[in-house]
Amino acid sequence: MKTYRTFALAALATILLPICAGMAQEKKDDDDDDKPAAQTTTATEKVTRASKDLPELVLGSAKDQFAVNRKDFELVSGQGYRWKITSAAGLEYKFVTDLFRHVWMNQIVIEDLEVHMNGAPAWLEFDSEGTIQVQFTAVRPGSYTWSVPDLADKGMKGTITIK
Repeated sequence: MKTYRTFALAALATILLPICAGMAQEKKDDDDDDKPAAQTTTATEKVTRASKDLPELVLGSAKDQFAVNRKDFELVSGQGYRWKITSAAGLEYKFVTDLFRHVWMNQIVIEDLEVHMNGAPAWLEFDSEGTIQVQFTAVRPGSYTWSVPDLADKGMKGTITIK
């Protein structure tokens, strides 16, 4: 029994020693960096623990059912966000984006009712006027699209960039 424990500890040390050495080297490399930690994301925005509000996306208006108040959004990887998407016209909108497959989805809130996620929603559908708030953490940098598929040719589309 004692021999088995000695063998197991030796095997564990053989596995963990290179991993720990690599982590120590990474830490040393990080310390040698001349840039302050805040500048590794962007010069203007720092990642925080608190979720930040994204500018609201409003689909349609009383005057124009195909209007969009904003088309492009810029996010920072590692940052949590709250994003309100509002239908302000009488049309039915199906909001589709490939962003949801590249974020850690926390919850979806509809009229103070929370849907906690364990995966990405396929789309958000508005059958009438109202707001859906999506809370997530951006995790994978890249450029993603959003659209109302049947109305994209009328300008109801845009991009979401995670830096």
